Amino acid sequence: MNGINDAICGIKNAIYGINNAICGIKNAIYGINNAIYGINNAIYGINNAICGIKNAICGKAINGIINAIKGIVMAFLMPQMALSMPQMAFLMP
Repeated sequence: MNGINDAICGIKNAIYGINNAICGIKNAIYGINNAIYGINNAIYGINNAICGIKNAICGKAINGIINAIKGIVMAFLMPQMALSMPQMAFLMP
């Protein structure tokens, strides 16, 4: 009888392990998606900075500086905005 209980316990632990593995895979995918999002934001920021430099070279120094600042600010703000989105979903009526 003890052997049957051990077998049942083993099956339960196996199911628990599979569930944990699935959870781990989901978390890995979530992490990869966040990394891609961060890379895209960095590219967006770099593009804005390049646009700003181009404008500065063209003599539009003020516009160039504004675009460069926008690029840098956006690169930093976007990840925070992404993180605040779930909170906003809870705050909405």
